[in-house]
Amino acid sequence: AEVARAPEVVGTMSYLDFGDSLFVAPNGNGGFVMVGLAPGAANPDRMVLQLRERTVALARVLRREFPGLTLRWTGEAALNIDLRRASGDDVIRSERTALPLIAALLLFAFGTVAAAALPVVAGTLAIGMALGAAALIAQFWSLSLLLQSVVTMLGLGLGIDYALLMVSRFREGLAAGASAEVAAEAAARHAGHTIMLSAATVALGFGVLLTVPLNEVRAIAVGGMLVVVFSALLATTLLPGVLAWLGPRINWGRIRRQRGDAASVAIWRKVGRGVTARPWVALMVGAGPLLLLAAQSVRLRTGLPRGDWLPPSMESSRALSELGAMGRGGIVQRIRIVLELPQGETIRGSGGWAALRGVVGAAERDTRVERVHSMIGVAAATGMGHLAMLFLPDSLTRGLASADGRQALIEILPHESVTPEQLVSYVGELRRTMAGHTGIEGARVLVGGLPGFNADYHDAVSGRFAGIVLLVTGGTFLALVVGLRSILVPLKAVVLNLLSVAAAFGALALVFQEGVGGWLFGVDEPLGAIFSSLPLIVFCIVFGLSMDYEVFLMTRVMEARRQGMNDRDAIVEALGTTGQVITNAALIMLVVFAAFAAADFLMLKMLGFALAVAVLVDATIVRIVIGPALLQLAGRWNWWPGAISNGPPVMHNPPSTTRDQVGEFHPPTSRVS
Repeated sequence: AEVARAPEVVGTMSYLDFGDSLFVAPNGNGGFVMVGLAPGAANPDRMVLQLRERTVALARVLRREFPGLTLRWTGEAALNIDLRRASGDDVIRSERTALPLIAALLLFAFGTVAAAALPVVAGTLAIGMALGAAALIAQFWSLSLLLQSVVTMLGLGLGIDYALLMVSRFREGLAAGASAEVAAEAAARHAGHTIMLSAATVALGFGVLLTVPLNEVRAIAVGGMLVVVFSALLATTLLPGVLAWLGPRINWGRIRRQRGDAASVAIWRKVGRGVTARPWVALMVGAGPLLLLAAQSVRLRTGLPRGDWLPPSMESSRALSELGAMGRGGIVQRIRIVLELPQGETIRGSGGWAALRGVVGAAERDTRVERVHSMIGVAAATGMGHLAMLFLPDSLTRGLASADGRQALIEILPHESVTPEQLVSYVGELRRTMAGHTGIEGARVLVGGLPGFNADYHDAVSGRFAGIVLLVTGGTFLALVVGLRSILVPLKAVVLNLLSVAAAFGALALVFQEGVGGWLFGVDEPLGAIFSSLPLIVFCIVFGLSMDYEVFLMTRVMEARRQGMNDRDAIVEALGTTGQVITNAALIMLVVFAAFAAADFLMLKMLGFALAVAVLVDATIVRIVIGPALLQLAGRWNWWPGAISNGPPVMHNPPSTTRDQVGEFHPPTSRVS
């Protein structure tokens, strides 16, 4: 009675209305009430939250007589609200976990407080600006709260990585004796080109995601594009100005000696010499395990994960478990069928009533159905048949038939044993066959409910994967051809990126789908499937992120070649100067993604895990071993159809010294084109 009086409610249905045992737990110690929310509300979330406040106050009163009583809301609306809240809480927890670790990593990498602080400030500023822009866009275009998760994840990852690269290049210039202005200009010119090329490839992946007609996927695309754009702009415009102003003060708060930087360069040069000396051995050792992991990706299945994977902290999740304990969990998975009759037919007439009876009868005969609720059942209870439509009060027919009689609602309650994935298949069958049971030409049967939504969701993404892969890989290839002025190097980058993505998919299949080590991530049993949209999202993000390290490495190789080095020396020099930067950037990404892999919300957990695996694989085996080995094997064909124009020979220790971007001295009049 208290809920029915709420202005947000148009009606309730419970044991009090029909004496139906469906609404009561078998042991009699609980039950449920179905609540109809007012249609056309501007803010359905607020309606549910206001109803929750009402029942919280009501429960306090009722507990005086029934001390153990609980009132909990569940259903589609409540579950969606709680999932969004759980996602937001996960983002906050992930930020709090990741930021201190990132600050510690940067402090260790740079050895000074000032240099470590700048990337953190840049990353958090990029997050704030992207969320602010998203808030403006959301005034005109509805966006899922998953946007917040992606913006935070990539802002902490990409935003900090781009700033890290710029600060590293600036400090190289200062260490070589250049003035603050010259060092900042050189960093903006060389690191800026790398950052913009990298950002273009990442943004491309998110741009293609806009073609998927799903709100949450489009929200991820919008959030990803915004944070990439702001991260790149901050790193290439504001940050160089701040660096020029700081000058030598960038090394304020030193905690370790700078000799460690030179030792790191020497170690990575040694790695580069080892890989380029035996490229075939490096290729086989690196590619073997990676190909085995990538091969597992063919086992990846998309759909609805089985089991109880909802966050246990959610009220709606606990209520759903309680419904399951009553044997009534299927009530949330009801399938709703709307029968639309052609002009001139109504369910008050014999033809329309026969059509409704045909649809209801077909549903009742299916072994997956526990019961069917419709006007047929209401009329049968009166004993009057379809004549009951003329005499029943509006309170009994409202919601089951339209005022003009041309539309009727049939609700199907599935058996408790039928899984959500099986219900998706059942929805497909209903859509293909139900119109044939009406016996009326022009009658339409529309199938909805939560299983219908899940079926539509799966269909919206399953047929688009191949096209999106083609668009992203093709667009990235063209962007790299323009940026690197080569065909073989972009082709190699695309193939290696696909390998990184396949490895991430293989790890997803093993851990979450098959349950190998899933307990480490809070998954107690194999889930059997991965969310339908996840492969699309992972592919578009991973493909862009993996390109970061390729661009970092290749721009240094090109700079070294233009200074007169041969291919092998250029690869060794590029690894020496970027190996530590790539490692630091990857460690930051790993910390961020690992923090999200610890989330309660399964979608975020899977996303964080897949991205962490991809970054780990890409920054170690792919870019440090396989990539340089392939570059060495290709030799001069790397630069076909053009050629790298060599600059003046590299001069060591000239009288007037500035340091170029690969760490060698040359006359100040020489410029790298």
